[in-house]
Amino acid sequence: MKALQKHKLAFVSITYWFLLLYIIAALLWWFIALNNQNITMAKMSIAEISTTDPEFDSKINNIEDYRKRKTTQYLGEGITFFIVIMVGAVFIFRATRRQIKFSESQQNFMMAVTHELKTPIAITQLNLETIQKRSLSEELREKMINDSLKEVARLNNLCNNSLWAAQLDAGAYVARKEKICLSEIVNNYISKYQKSFTSFQFQVQIQHEVYVESDILMMEILINNLLENVTKYAPKNSVVNISLIRENSKVMLTVADQGMGIPDDEKQAVFEKFYRSKKALKSTTGSGLGLFLCKKIMQKHQGDIFVTDNNPTGSIFKAIFNHV
Repeated sequence: MKALQKHKLAFVSITYWFLLLYIIAALLWWFIALNNQNITMAKMSIAEISTTDPEFDSKINNIEDYRKRKTTQYLGEGITFFIVIMVGAVFIFRATRRQIKFSESQQNFMMAVTHELKTPIAITQLNLETIQKRSLSEELREKMINDSLKEVARLNNLCNNSLWAAQLDAGAYVARKEKICLSEIVNNYISKYQKSFTSFQFQVQIQHEVYVESDILMMEILINNLLENVTKYAPKNSVVNISLIRENSKVMLTVADQGMGIPDDEKQAVFEKFYRSKKALKSTTGSGLGLFLCKKIMQKHQGDIFVTDNNPTGSIFKAIFNHV
C-alpha cells in the first residue's frame, strides 16, 4: 500500500513538472516568435522608406521606437504570465501533495480504526465466552471482567473521538462555557487512570481550585486524550508527571512521559487530523484523532497546546489557557 502511494505521488510529480516545463517553454517560444515578428515588420517598414526622403532619419527613429515599445510590451506581458503561471503552479503542487497525503492519512486511519474496533470486541467476546463456559477462580474472573471493561472503555473513547472530530471539524458543536473547577476534573481522571493502569507511576502536582471558563465535556476529552496518549506510548513501570498550575492570567496543564519521544520535524504534525508519528506506527495502534481533538479544543478556548522533549527521554505536552 505504501509502495502504491509512493508510485502515485511520483507519477503526479513527474506529470506536473513535465506540464509546467511545457507551459514555460511555450511561453518562451511565444515571446521569441512575437519579438522576431516585430523585428521583421520593423525591417520591412524601414525598407519601404526611400533614402531620399527628407524625413528618413525621423521615420527610422519612429519605427525603432515603436519596435522597442512592442518588445517591452511583449516582455512585460511574458513576465506577468510567467509570474501568474508560477504562483498557480506552486498552489496546485502544494494542494495536490496535501490532498494525496491527506488521502494516505485517511487510509491509515481507516486501517487503524478497523483494528482498534475489532480488537476490543474480540477480546471482550473471548473473555465473556471463557467466563461463561469455564469454571474460573474469583481472582481470574475479576481480572477478565476488568480487562473487558478496559477494552469497552477504549472502544467507547474511539467512538467519542470520531464523533467529536467530525463535529469540531465542521463547526457543528456549540460550546457551553461555564466556570468550572479544572483541578477537580483533572484529579478525577487521574484517579481513574491510576486504578486502571497500575503499572504506571503517576506523580501529581495539582494546584487547588484552578477555575477556567470552559465547556466541561471538552475539558474531559482534553484530559482523557492526554492521559490515554501516555498509557499508549510510554513504557510500563515508567513515571508520568502531571501538573496543573495557575500563574497570573494563565493556566497550564502539563503531562510528561518517559516514552519514545517525538522527532522535531513531527512535533507540529502530531496535532494534525489522522496523523500518527512514524515511531508510533511501528509500535502501537491508534486513530490519529486524540491530539487533533486536543488542538481543536484549545483553539476553541483561545489557548495553545504544544509538545517538547522530556529529559532524558519522552515527551512533555503543555496545554495553556490564556486570559483566565
